[in-house]
Order: sequence, then structure tokens, then C-alpha cells
Amino acid sequence: MSRNGGATMVDKILARGAGKTKVVPGELVNVRVDLALGNDITAPVAIKEFERIGRDTVFDPEKIILVPDHFTPNKDIAAAEQVMVLRRFAERYNIKHYYEVGRMGIEHALLPEQGLVRPGSIIIGADSHTCTYGALGAFATGVGSTDLAAAMAVGEAWFRVPPTIRYEFKGSLSRWVGGKDLILHTIGQIGVDGARYRAMEFAGSAIDQLSMDNRLTMTNMAIEAGAKCGYIQPDDITFRYLEDRGVYSYSPVYSDDDAVYEQVYSFDITGMEPQVALPHSPANVFPVSKAAGVEIQQVVIGSCTNGRIEDLRAAAAVLKGRRVHPRVRLLIIPATQGIYRQALEEGLLAVFIAAEAAVSTPTCGPCLGGHMGILARGEKALATTNRNFVGRMGHPESEVFLCGPPVAAASAVAGQIAHPEEVVQ
Repeated sequence: MSRNGGATMVDKILARGAGKTKVVPGELVNVRVDLALGNDITAPVAIKEFERIGRDTVFDPEKIILVPDHFTPNKDIAAAEQVMVLRRFAERYNIKHYYEVGRMGIEHALLPEQGLVRPGSIIIGADSHTCTYGALGAFATGVGSTDLAAAMAVGEAWFRVPPTIRYEFKGSLSRWVGGKDLILHTIGQIGVDGARYRAMEFAGSAIDQLSMDNRLTMTNMAIEAGAKCGYIQPDDITFRYLEDRGVYSYSPVYSDDDAVYEQVYSFDITGMEPQVALPHSPANVFPVSKAAGVEIQQVVIGSCTNGRIEDLRAAAAVLKGRRVHPRVRLLIIPATQGIYRQALEEGLLAVFIAAEAAVSTPTCGPCLGGHMGILARGEKALATTNRNFVGRMGHPESEVFLCGPPVAAASAVAGQIAHPEEVVQ
């Protein structure tokens, strides 16, 4: 477990959390966590295990976050009982960050929006897309519910330090191309296990151009490549995002110039088309021109991947003055209550409703086949979500295609998978 050369950002954050001067890939470390997150599916299991531990206090009521988002608003009695477990736990232990319906959002959009994610921090969540927060220069990863229970009790978690793979993106983004297309392209190149238990460092001139919304989309889907985490090193875009949320106190960490990477990939994205992942894998990726013409019955724009304000603006730019194809149902789900309100104030919701889309309160809902958008046998959906495995959105004989918001909106109008240029002249 020794090596020559400098350390990566993840190496340094884990070393700091473990109280060490240095760690190396493969080393087992016990670290202090800065935030521990659970939702309405995973937290009830963690709470049950927490009670078995026998603690009468949590490690820090301000560092535990509970967000009912998967089956909320409650879809049935079982879902209501799950949320009740969270609510009672939050009341009993004075959990500061419990987000009720009407104030909540999809957890991985909500935490950055609320200024809870800070560069250099260690964040665990009982949800695989916790890796989203790496866009702000944090070490963030998903854990099991029992690991969350232990963290709620003692504020610690253990990890095997992951090796880091660096992904360099150069060139200029084409119109309609964003973070979703870059990460789909990456997964298409390396496969769903191409970064298994690795840290994915996204860098290069094209990443420097990306807004925070687009960066969050990229790191969100690191798990779809099998990664332990994904991250982008903090820069002025990061700092402005934090300042806008009144966050000034944090300790950013950076990879050394001579950091040791297990592998380095380089992609020139100049001229790249929007990307589409065909069933039944996020790695089954093609340019939209190769997927065009597939008839669809449902389009979903939202989720922790692409439900942010820039995603809604991109969809509205395509939908304005147009209507959804009569054979298609379009579901649009702002990722948080704050995004919902901003979309309302900007007139985006009026555009969506005029286009005959259905606009929902924040929820994970259809992404995991939970509710509010379940597919029947033989139906095809195009979604800005993150997974398209068999049965992901409903019937096992349905199909899910993945894409970014501009392609989703254009396809909803066309009634089939289409390049935005086919709709927007």
C-alpha cells in the first residue's frame, strides 16, 4: 500500500477525515463524516438498526439529513408509514434537517441547493446517487442502511480508499449538449463497470465551461459507471454557487500536480451530438441521430439527474409555442420546491402547461418505477433519469431510453426520438 507521487483530491479528503497525513488506494480507513443522509426508503431500515444499537442520542442532530422523496407525496398506506418513521425519529432526536412535503425536494438536488454540501467534506447517504455532491468538491458516496445507522450513532464510516481515474474533456460544447451527454458518452465508452470502486475525476477545458447544474448531472451518474464517487475540483463556478447560498466557510482540497492516477482518459467533445442510451443499459449509448425515429409513449423530464432549473429552461426553450404529440404523455418534475417556484416565476410552468405537459410536485416518482408515471407492457419512455434497466420504470416488458432535457422535449413534440434541431428551426 505504498506509492510514489502526489495525492488526489479523494486521497486527501479521506486522509483528513481519518486523522492521517496520507492514505493510499486499497488502504482501509475509518473517517468522520460531515453529513449522513437517508430517504423514505432507506432511512426506516437505518432507524430500526439504530434502535438495535441502543443509543439514546445521535452523533450530531445538525449533521443528519432526512428527506422523504421517493414515494412522496405518499402513494399508499405503506409509503405513509415509512415517512412516519422518519418524522418521529426527527422529532425524537431534534434532527434539524428533516424536509417535509411542501419544503422538500429530491434529496440530491435539495442538499446542494440548501448550501449543505461543502468542498472538502465527507458525505454518506443511503442512496447510490449520493455521489452527486462530488460536483462541489466533496467526497460523497452511497452506503447501506446499516452503515447509515452506525454513522447516525457515532458519526463515522469506514472505506477502502479507491484508486482514481482521471477523465479529461477538451473542446467546445455544441448547442443542445450538456453534462448529461458527456457522462452518457463516458459510460458508453467505459461500460457500467468501467470505474468499479474507483473515484472518477472529471477535468479539462470542457468541464471548466460547465455550469454547476451540469456538473451535478455528471457526478450524479458516476455510480452508473460503477464508481465509488465522482468529483470535480472546486473553482470560481463552485465558489459563486456557494456564495449565492450564503456559504463561505469551507476547506477545499485539490489533487496534486503529480497525483497518481490509475488511468487517464481523454475525450474531445467538439461536434458531439446529444447522446441517447438505449435499453437496457446506461452504457448502450449512441448519438441521437442513430436513435432517431423510435416511437415513444412517455417522456419524463426531472429526477436527481436532470430536474434542475437549467434543465427546465432547456426543455421550455424547445417546447415554447409547441404541443406534445397526441400519442405522448409528458411528465415534468422540478427537483425541489425552490426550483418549482423559480420555474413558476420565470414562466416556464406556463410554457409546459400550454404544451399540454403534466407538471408534478417534487418527487423521485417515475424514475424508480415508484409512482406517477408507471409504464405498461410494451410501452417505451424517454427520460432524463439515470437508469434504464429492465423494469426500471414499470412493466418488465417496457423500455426506457435516457437522454438530456433538449432531446426529451423535442421527442415529446415529435412523438419519436428526435434531435432538437428537427423541432426548433
